Amino acid sequence: MSDEKSYTGSDDVKKIDSSSASTKEEATVGEAYDKEFERRTMRHVDWRIIPILALVYTFALIARTNLGAAHTAGMGADLHMLKGNRFSIVSCMYFVPYIILQLPGNLVLRYFGVRNWLTFTVVAWGAVQLAMGFVKSWGYLVLCRVLLGVFEASFFPSLLFIISTWYKRHEVHTRLAVFYLISVTTGGFSSILAYVFSLLKGKRGLAGWRWIFIIEGAITLFLAIITWLFIPTFPDQNTFLTAKQTELVLRRIDEDRGDAIPDPMTLEKVKKHLSDWTLWAYGIIFMCCAMPSYSQSFFLPIILRGMGWSQTAALLLSAPPYGPSVITTMIIAYFSDKHKHRSGYIVFCVLVCLVGVSLTAFAKQNEVRYFGAFLTNAGNSGAIPTVLAYASNNVVTHSKRSVQTALTVGLGGVGGIIATTVFRAQDAPKYIPGLIATIISQGIVLTLLAILTVHFLWSNKQMREGKRKEPLEGQPGFFYTL
Repeated sequence: MSDEKSYTGSDDVKKIDSSSASTKEEATVGEAYDKEFERRTMRHVDWRIIPILALVYTFALIARTNLGAAHTAGMGADLHMLKGNRFSIVSCMYFVPYIILQLPGNLVLRYFGVRNWLTFTVVAWGAVQLAMGFVKSWGYLVLCRVLLGVFEASFFPSLLFIISTWYKRHEVHTRLAVFYLISVTTGGFSSILAYVFSLLKGKRGLAGWRWIFIIEGAITLFLAIITWLFIPTFPDQNTFLTAKQTELVLRRIDEDRGDAIPDPMTLEKVKKHLSDWTLWAYGIIFMCCAMPSYSQSFFLPIILRGMGWSQTAALLLSAPPYGPSVITTMIIAYFSDKHKHRSGYIVFCVLVCLVGVSLTAFAKQNEVRYFGAFLTNAGNSGAIPTVLAYASNNVVTHSKRSVQTALTVGLGGVGGIIATTVFRAQDAPKYIPGLIATIISQGIVLTLLAILTVHFLWSNKQMREGKRKEPLEGQPGFFYTL
């Protein structure tokens, strides 16, 4: 399994006079009260942080991936996107600024303030999303997608950064899984929403696909108000907990990894963190895990249409593959946190995803190919939050965590670029080359996991045997999570 930092804080040491039974009883009651207080505090944190972040990120995800639904609803024909690789170009251009601006966006998060910065980004991409409903050519759609990438760039890594600062290392996977599942599952049903919005075809002289962008953009602008009012910040800056509750949260983090209070961000630190090869390994793993997710979001409605289903059926059938993954992902998150182990669960998820992609690519019957989409999503949905937890567990300090989350999500955007370029228009409707590329990406995940596991095992062993002069990650008592 993995290792966990051992720490005993002075506040936890209770001196009890063994000759006094009443003192023992009082101490026992006090400990029970403290545990109950901790449980209630962290439950309050859960309800205050996870739902609001997941809700807003859901519409970031929808804005990023609703092109497939709009294309199926008639956008491709209206904007002359059926020629060459225009659809892939429009899909791809989003990721260029999205990747480049990940790290800068995360680095200014504290400078501008969580509420100010994230509310600005939500307003900006909501306005762009709404504007996409009025474009007259595919060229203007490309411009809107670029702007969407600019404004969404720092949002997801900022959310991961915030969540990871509130919890102990082996509590974070379950929270990330809940956050991810709420977002992705709700986003997965966006194809049904898109179908409903497309029924407004002809209203005010607008095509149905235009209403998809207009309504979803308007909803996002409303969510900007929710963001301004309720978005949580870092533990040391929060205003929704009492002073006693805040002290508890900060103490728990210090006991686990010693970085409750942020360290100053400097250019030298950023360079040092970027020179750590393990951060790039996490990012490449996340990039490869993102490929199946993006391919499902962008191309599943088109693939289903190619299987012979109607436009309506293709949109509606794109949603069910996201359902069963809710159960499987939460089971994986629960046992991963319980066992304090990550890499083995990632391997299992990747193997399930491989089976699913292979069925969709090579099975003869359309029903079996469609079943492959369920397996692909189940494996992929389980792997993504596990990878995020794996990366989060193995870094210490706010500065390195900021760089790590931005780099991981940024390289995940590269997975989006790869997905939109390997799924070429000339390969429709089966997209066999794209599916083969996705299979290869999962092999890369398994290779990198093997390398990281050997490295972490060796590093932990050296630390236990006293053969290392410097503590792992600069934190005494810290061991890598396998």
